[in-house]
Amino acid sequence: METFVLAGGCFWCLDAVYRSLDGVADVVSGYTGGKLKNPSYEAVCSGLTGHAEAVAVTFDPDVIPRDVILDVFFTLHDPRQLNRQGNDVGTQYRSAMFYEDDEQKAIFESAIARAADIWDGRIVTQLAPLGEFYRAEEYHQDFFAKNPNQGYCLAVALPKVNKVRRSYAQYVKAA
Repeated sequence: METFVLAGGCFWCLDAVYRSLDGVADVVSGYTGGKLKNPSYEAVCSGLTGHAEAVAVTFDPDVIPRDVILDVFFTLHDPRQLNRQGNDVGTQYRSAMFYEDDEQKAIFESAIARAADIWDGRIVTQLAPLGEFYRAEEYHQDFFAKNPNQGYCLAVALPKVNKVRRSYAQYVKAA
C-alpha cells in the first residue's frame, strides 16, 4: 500500500472521488502544509495557519496505478487556480501535492508535467515536502456519503464524482 497526500480545494470533493475507486483502501481528510499544531477546521478556514485542506489517499498500486491516482487528481480540480477552487477562496483551498521522499517527488513532478499538457501549461500546483498531517474532525470524514443531499455536495462534489466516474470507469468500484 502507498499513500499520497493531495490538496485540490475542499477535501470533501477529493474524499468522495477517491473513495469511489477500486484499489483505494482509505481516504483521510485533514490539514497539512501549515505552522499551527493540531489546527481546527475553523482555524484552517481563517487562512492564517498556512494549512491546506488535503486528503491522504492510501491505495494498492497493483490494483490502481500511481499515475491513475494522480491523473484523477488533475481531473477533479482546476490546477490553474491559485489559492482557490471555484467559490472556495484562500490558501487552504490551494492545489498542492505533498511528497514523503524523493521518489514520490519525482512521481508528482511527472504527473504535473502530464497535467500541464492538458491544462495548457498553466499549472500552479504547489509541490512541497510532507510535514505533519492532521486528521480533520470526524464529521469531515466521508462527508459526501454521510450528507448526499447537502447543497455543496449536490452542487460541487457530485459533478466532480460523476466526471471522474465517466473518465475512469474501469477503476470505479462496483455498486
